[in-house]
Amino acid sequence: MTSLVAGVRQVVKRLVAGLTIAVVLFLALTPTGCYLSRAGWEEARILAGRKEISRLVEDPSTDRATRLKLELVLAARAFARDSIGLDVGESFTTYSRLRRDTLVLVLSAAYRDRLEAHTWWFPIVGRVPYKGFFDFGAAQKAARDLQADGLDTYLRPSAAFSTLGWFNDPLLSTTLRYDSLDLANTVIHEVTHNTFYAPGQAVFNESFATFVGAHGAAWFFRAQGDSVRARIAALDWEDDKALGRFWTALWRQLDSAYRAHPDSREARLAARDTIYAHARAVLVDSVGPQLRRVDPRALSRVQLDNAALLARRIYLTDLDAFERVYEAEGRDLRRAITRVMALAKRRPEDPYAELRGWVERVRP
Repeated sequence: MTSLVAGVRQVVKRLVAGLTIAVVLFLALTPTGCYLSRAGWEEARILAGRKEISRLVEDPSTDRATRLKLELVLAARAFARDSIGLDVGESFTTYSRLRRDTLVLVLSAAYRDRLEAHTWWFPIVGRVPYKGFFDFGAAQKAARDLQADGLDTYLRPSAAFSTLGWFNDPLLSTTLRYDSLDLANTVIHEVTHNTFYAPGQAVFNESFATFVGAHGAAWFFRAQGDSVRARIAALDWEDDKALGRFWTALWRQLDSAYRAHPDSREARLAARDTIYAHARAVLVDSVGPQLRRVDPRALSRVQLDNAALLARRIYLTDLDAFERVYEAEGRDLRRAITRVMALAKRRPEDPYAELRGWVERVRP
């Protein structure tokens, strides 16, 4: 019996040693492994620099403007937990000051002659249509390499991210520069990912978090008796829905044009150029005047290509479907969130289909 136990232990040790070697080789020798190693190093630096927000609030050396924003973060976090019912974990209880103004550069890419995003695979979360880079030079090189392969690319900065509850996500100095509206929205948006994240469904996850962040922020400010900020948050949500409809209409136009020319890449590219030129005019002249919180002048500079289109749709796809669930649940955000999560779990391979189907069934 003793020899059998010893033998089992030896086998287990060998398996663990083999797995450890495999992980080390993966992290050291593969592109994905090197990327994850760098991301892990940066996350470790962020976590190592954390300070308790509650202590910073109590510290008399903390300037008043910073203290007010930190208090807002704690209040929004508590509201997300207690009123909205989100799983906040330990997120946003600590603060980390970065040495730079931008946290990460996020890269998206898409094929020019079809509405198909280039994707990256990562452990646990599956395939996602974007990749964040702490190394800005590596981000720019990756964008150039994809462009050389004939893809559209869209590179933009991000001031916040979520580790989906795996770590105690701190508030970052890049995020603290936001105004109070965006700060509350960001806190609620990010902890939504802690509460629910469907592997391989980045568009659904981010659009769902956009919905929760918008309604959650408006509810938060109403609860605080701040009717002005609550109304502005509601206007931001209306703008999000209007822009979401524009991007959806543009996506459908391009999809139809691409399908009309299945055998000619040149015809697909020519149709694409015509559609994007018209879309620019629509965005500036028709959509712009409807928006309450977006500078119309900025719309003339918005990047229009397949990468930018698909990247924007990640956060703004079918927001009206989430809104209809909200209406069907008596404008009760907590109930709406529970309903959306249940529907998404019912059909994990296509949560939007389940969501739309339910909306149609309950529509009066």
